[in-house]
Order: sequence, then C-alpha cells, then structure tokens
Amino acid sequence: MTAKTPRRALIVIDVQNEYFTGNLQIEYPPVSESLTNIGKAMDAATAAGIPVIVIQQNSPADGQAFAEGSDGWLVHEDVARRHHDAFFRKPLPSAFAETKLADWLDEHGIDTLTVVGYMTHNCNDTTIKHAFDRGMHAEFLHDASGSVSYANHAGYATAEEIHRVYAVVEQSRFAAVLSTNEWLHCIVSGEMPVRENILSSYRRAQALRSAKAA
Repeated sequence: MTAKTPRRALIVIDVQNEYFTGNLQIEYPPVSESLTNIGKAMDAATAAGIPVIVIQQNSPADGQAFAEGSDGWLVHEDVARRHHDAFFRKPLPSAFAETKLADWLDEHGIDTLTVVGYMTHNCNDTTIKHAFDRGMHAEFLHDASGSVSYANHAGYATAEEIHRVYAVVEQSRFAAVLSTNEWLHCIVSGEMPVRENILSSYRRAQALRSAKAA
C-alpha cells in the first residue's frame, strides 16, 4: 500500500534575538549553523509550495526574556525577511496554546508539521507533542534547532546532552527526526522519513547494551 503524501507545513518557532544576543543564548548546535538551516528549510518550503508559519514568543513588557517591544522579542532578521504564510504570537510554550494555529492548520488541510526553531526541549518539544495529541504527524529538523545548558535543583545537563536526548525521545514516538538535508531530500523525492516507536527503540537500546557488555 502506497503511503499517503503528507500535506506539510513548516513551523518556525521563536527565532528571536533573545536566543542570539539576549538573555538566553543558544549553545548547541552552534546557533549560526541552526540559523542557516532554518533559512534553507524556509526557502525550500516556499519553493515547494509548503506553507511556512512563523511563531513569536510574546511575554509581558516587564518580563526577563522576550519582553514585548524589546530587541530580544524581535524575530531575527534572517526569518523576518523571508516569506511566510501565517504568523502567530504565543504566550506559552506550545504554538497551539492560546493561538489560532490549530484552526489555520485545519482550514488548510495540514496533517504534517515540520518543526524548526528554538528551543529543542521547550517550545519545539511541547508543540510536537501537542500536534501528536491532535493526531498529526510531526517532523523535527535537529540541526535547525538548539538548546541551552541547565543547572538547577535537579542537577546539571549540557546543551548537547539536552538536545541529543530530546531528539532521541522525539524519534521514539512523537516525530520523525531528520537533518535539514534529509528533509530537503524527502520533499524533492517524495520519500517518507523514518518513523519508529517506543518498543523498537527500547529493543535496539537493549541490543546495544548487550553488544557493549559482550
């Protein structure tokens, strides 16, 4: 049976100055690399007729980050100057929460959401899981996103650890995780990205552990 051709939209989440020169600067992958890939994905989507949605985090004017009207709140020029088909401001991590995104996707018959932007473990993850719970397919371009490191009461994790682990978890059920170039190949060739599940991911991990112990 032939797989149904996905009706994609590319969602560009929170590519704002805060992550480049502000109070929450992306550490891994290098932000210059992820920004380049975000631009490549936007250009390719536009050329292929895939709708592009830009999302802007909107916090109160006295907020510590993404304060409305501040430089950190502004969408980065590399995104702002490119074509987009829809634009939404959001107050919460998920691009679906308290926005008209769901209505827009339904109106345009979108069944697959390709996610790029920031941050991997926060707004991207929340949006992917919100899409999953709505019965949509999701794709996550791991080199067109990024994370920061955290240290708090629970411990310390580097940006690379956070980014890698979240990508593995997304691939285990919630999204097909691809590089930007892999995604570009899919939209040109019509090839479907690899999707996996929790049980197969667990079994492969057990096999790897057994092989290392042998």
